[in-house]
Amino acid sequence: MKYAYATDSIRAAEAEVMAVVGDDALMQQAANGLAVECARRLRRHRGKVTGSRVLVIVGPGNNGGDGLFAATRLARKGAKIFLWRITDQVHQAGWQAATRAGATEVDLDRSIELMPTLDQVIEAGFGIGGREGISDDLARLVYVSRGIVDVVAVDLPSGLGVETLSSDVRFFDADATVTFGAWKPSLLAGPAREYAGEVTFVDIGLEPDNPILEVWDALDVAMAWPFPTATDDKYARGVVGLDAGSAEYPGAGLLALGGAVHAGAGMVRFLGPVELRDTVIAQFPNVVHGRGRCQALLCGPGWGPGDHLADRLASRLAEGLRTVIDADALAYLPRDLGDNILLTPHAGELARLLKTERAAVENDPLTHVRRAADETGATVLLKGATQYVATPGETCVRVAVGGPAWTGQAGSGDTLAGICAALLAAGLDAATAAVVGASVQAITARSHPGPHTPQELAARLPDTIAELEWLLEETP
Repeated sequence: MKYAYATDSIRAAEAEVMAVVGDDALMQQAANGLAVECARRLRRHRGKVTGSRVLVIVGPGNNGGDGLFAATRLARKGAKIFLWRITDQVHQAGWQAATRAGATEVDLDRSIELMPTLDQVIEAGFGIGGREGISDDLARLVYVSRGIVDVVAVDLPSGLGVETLSSDVRFFDADATVTFGAWKPSLLAGPAREYAGEVTFVDIGLEPDNPILEVWDALDVAMAWPFPTATDDKYARGVVGLDAGSAEYPGAGLLALGGAVHAGAGMVRFLGPVELRDTVIAQFPNVVHGRGRCQALLCGPGWGPGDHLADRLASRLAEGLRTVIDADALAYLPRDLGDNILLTPHAGELARLLKTERAAVENDPLTHVRRAADETGATVLLKGATQYVATPGETCVRVAVGGPAWTGQAGSGDTLAGICAALLAAGLDAATAAVVGASVQAITARSHPGPHTPQELAARLPDTIAELEWLLEETP
């Protein structure tokens, strides 16, 4: 599990460490880690550091200083270093060290001319203090460097804000990023992480407080999964009731059932329209029909338009069970739902819920998923390429394991809702059920290169669950 922090928390942690060891010592730790990674990549790409040609884009602050001191180390190993400073101001001690080691200053035009002859660009423009977006000069260099030379960003690519997850401003594309002291949200989540390339973390002794992202991995999922014991019966494993599907949209109900069944629910009850009974039996003969004992409910997939849907949802919620509310039922939410309720909207549904634009949700998912949790009182899983889980009153948002892009297709959300409902029935709290459910679906897709339909992926869930159990047993 990785934790990512906002700029203020990182700054405070840096100040705390610098008060003890000093600014220079912290910079030298960062520069050493950067130089080690740059040297490793040079050896990988050309066999050695000696004789390599490296351009350093030098920013005005400590980020530029990190790049300069790293370049000094590479120069001492025989690399030819070129320096382009993007402002008049530079880190003076770093500049002096690099030039004394033989580095040559160049301007933008010369940097562009050199590009086909370079082995690496160290992009040390702007770190966590920089603004979103890059200048036209930097954009020119991005254009000519792309695909030609190995670009290593220092701490994070210039133009990419610490908390930027999706934006239409220009970033500096990097093949790799060496980040220091604390993970930045933009390096772990959202479309923005694609600009960072391969990310290496260098520990420089920071201990920031108050993470804003909690990013899960497969081992975290394995540790949270409710594996049954030898003494568990079907009720202990969880009985989930699914009010899903309609004559107009029978498929949504079947997909939700598939998610719950293949996720290992002890029993699944179909609470949808009676006219779907024969279809359900044909697909899932193990599903029970009609009311009865349940530990959790799912409402909404495939309901379609109709009268009395608000009453239908209210009636389900009146049972007081842990409940997943998805798809059509999201339009009929009462006030103050409670944290035993899980909402599973995609960006468009969340935008309608919050009465805002879809683009606003996509450009700032953290703010909007937190707002939805606080306003509804429920846990919220925002589905999409990156899947976020927020709980009321908490600033830290969980991020599920990511999956391949092809899984974003019609019906995937219905299947996911069924998986989450099964996990609620097994006893997981709403936030854990959401992040684990989204993760296991993504891990299954990663393990079975597709494209596959949602129902095909659901049928492969047992393989993934078995692999998670094996991973747990093999972990010391």
